Amino acid sequence: MSQALDILQNTFGYEDFRSNQKAIVDGVIAGRDVFVLMPTGGGKSLCYQIPALVREGVAIVISPLIALMQDQVDALQQHGVRAAYLNSSLSFQEQQNVLGALHRQALDLLYIAPERLVTSAMFDHLLQARISLFAIDEAHCVSQWGHDFRKEYQQLSILRERFPHVPRIALTATADQRTREEIIAQLGLQNAEVYISSFDRPNIRYLIEEASTNARESLWRFIQREHPEDAGIVYCLSRKKVESVAEFLTKKGQTALPYHAGMSAELRQHHQQRFLREEGVIIVATIAFGMGIDKPNVRFVAHLSLPKNIESYYQETGRAGRDGKPANAWMSYGLQDVILLRQMLENSDAADIFKRVTQHKLQSLLGLCELVNCRRQTLLAYFDETLAEPCGNCDNCLHPPKTYDATTNAQKALSCIYRTEQRFGVTYIIDVLRGKSNERMIHNGHDRLTTYGIGDDVAPAEWRSLFRQLIAMGYVHVDVEYGSLKLADSARSLLRGETLFMARIIEKIKAGKIKKEKLHKLRSFDQELREALRQCRNGLADEQGVPPYMIFHDSTLDEMARMRPTNNEAFLQLSGIGQFKLDKYGKEFLKVIAENPIPDVLQNRLSDTINETLSLFLETESVEKVAETRGLKNTTIYSHLAEAIACDLLSLDRVIDLSGEKITEIKNAADMFDFAEGAPIKPIYEALDESYEYGILRCVLATMGRVS
Repeated sequence: MSQALDILQNTFGYEDFRSNQKAIVDGVIAGRDVFVLMPTGGGKSLCYQIPALVREGVAIVISPLIALMQDQVDALQQHGVRAAYLNSSLSFQEQQNVLGALHRQALDLLYIAPERLVTSAMFDHLLQARISLFAIDEAHCVSQWGHDFRKEYQQLSILRERFPHVPRIALTATADQRTREEIIAQLGLQNAEVYISSFDRPNIRYLIEEASTNARESLWRFIQREHPEDAGIVYCLSRKKVESVAEFLTKKGQTALPYHAGMSAELRQHHQQRFLREEGVIIVATIAFGMGIDKPNVRFVAHLSLPKNIESYYQETGRAGRDGKPANAWMSYGLQDVILLRQMLENSDAADIFKRVTQHKLQSLLGLCELVNCRRQTLLAYFDETLAEPCGNCDNCLHPPKTYDATTNAQKALSCIYRTEQRFGVTYIIDVLRGKSNERMIHNGHDRLTTYGIGDDVAPAEWRSLFRQLIAMGYVHVDVEYGSLKLADSARSLLRGETLFMARIIEKIKAGKIKKEKLHKLRSFDQELREALRQCRNGLADEQGVPPYMIFHDSTLDEMARMRPTNNEAFLQLSGIGQFKLDKYGKEFLKVIAENPIPDVLQNRLSDTINETLSLFLETESVEKVAETRGLKNTTIYSHLAEAIACDLLSLDRVIDLSGEKITEIKNAADMFDFAEGAPIKPIYEALDESYEYGILRCVLATMGRVS
């Protein structure tokens, strides 16, 4: 076994490498520069953490956020790895202690911010230490074309000059081709090995809808329908909106906490820790929240404002479902979001070329919102990845939008923009089209236009949808200063009737509940153990002051409840458990498992599915309730219970309510046909004039040792 695989299994508790991990790890261990693009939840961190434990010296991890450093270091320490961080949250003495550990070679990994790394004082410390590698996390921050540009990242090219023989690995979860090329060039990665994993997150369902008059109510309905008790993140564009949405959700009975840059650092930290450590907490935040947050069981990410580009949308939605279980990415957007984002960009000090690129990226996101085909295919295509078939797990696949020939209405809209001299916004143009009479309309003389009132048969909401689609498809531009609508050159062909314009029909779609994971679903009697394990984990987390998932992920608890290990060897086989965690926690969790045995009646030769039915029936004493809970037919439940009756695990009178006379009638019919085990029941069913359900017949026959 290689040293890297040994560390993967015995330190981190995983059986084998995923995807490109092994090749990446081998490249860094060999001393080569590597660029890694891997989606959130794909295992990026292991790509430098394992080489850090193989190579001699300390790995320096450049990370942009304090929260990210703390989260990673806490998690590593739970695995017994010697890790620390240097940032402004530490006191002077604490920083000296970390530097002392660095010089004593008592660290495997040291996390540090880029602005501190490039100081002469820090370089003096590093030059005295033995550096095994540099890991540049969130590497997209180096690119001015990226969605999260940080100027200090561009100074990291100095690492090549000062430490020419130390390998560097740059990692990001999101970067298009242009951004990838700039990262490699800016960091001066020499002959870099490039590894690009699939961007697809198949467990995430993408849902995008047009903003209603009350977007907060739409959000609330979504949470109530899909995630009433789940942890989630809600993104808003402004601090004011963050506060109002958090207050709104709190009044609705949710545990909702605001998070934005206008709050004190202490309060932000407090809210973040509550989100990480408590269950069912919703964070309402600006984009300042989330980078590096490793909470695996975030079940939804919602946007009440349009992100600034597809990269941001992908990264923010990627914070849902890191555990691989089903999750939702829900967004409500409106034209006002587009106008506001463009105004913010235009009023910034950015260079003209940057503004043009950013406008193009925003336009691409708007196109994603308005398309009628598979959203996942379009999202992946943006990152140069092809998905051969529609995903079947986005709103457009689940509920294909209906379209209609909107060419005439589009021509009316474009003509009205032209005749009002391209000086007005959407609301006013719609008023002209619908023939609304008011003082402003009369003053402007627009009540005398040929387009006045020609669209009074179309509802305002439909007009708004049409204008959004015209903008998304590039026929109309929005003036960023005044919000007025301008015709693009491409509008000419549409006005002349040379182009067909197909628009989507507005429909209120009630999305069904997210499909629960059927694979490895816990049996009812395992769920009681799972709850006991959860309480044990949360108690330990409270004692240590760390989020519960740093002790064990939910998926590890599920596996623990399902497999019920009884000794150290079996416990060590569970995913995510290495020797350090076994030594630290094994005794307590094995004790919980021993105290919650499988009920005696369920320790039998029957299959898991029959025992699941039996367990539920013993709780409810109702065939109908068991059938509803399991999503099966009553006949199937009776068949399961018949097997239990045949094994003397259940008495007939607990299952069916029949008189002795009727039971005798069924038995006599069975004897008349000389019914044997495995024979069809239909002759008995017909001989009894179809008076009894097949399931009831099976239960009676089971008492005769003749289960069909």
